[in-house]
Amino acid sequence: MIITANEIKTKGVSLIEKILKKRGEAIISVRGKVKFVVLPIEEYERLRDAEMEIAIKEALKDYKDGKFVEETAKEHFKRIGI
Repeated sequence: MIITANEIKTKGVSLIEKILKKRGEAIISVRGKVKFVVLPIEEYERLRDAEMEIAIKEALKDYKDGKFVEETAKEHFKRIGI
C-alpha cells in the first residue's frame, strides 16, 4: 500500500504502524513519486544480516581465488585515493 507524505503529516506515525501490521511494509510517495519504504526494525536487521552474509561469502571466495592485495595501511589509502 502506498501512502503519501501528506497522509503521514496529518495522521502521523500511527498510520505507518497500522499499515506495517497489515502489510509488513509501508511505501511512501512524495509528490506522486514512490520515494521510501518503511520496514519493522526486525525485518530491516534481517535484510542487513543477509547482506552481510553475502559480502562475507564473496570476500572468502575472492581470498580463495587469490583476488586480494597485501599492503600497508598507508599504501592502501594511497591506492583508494584518501
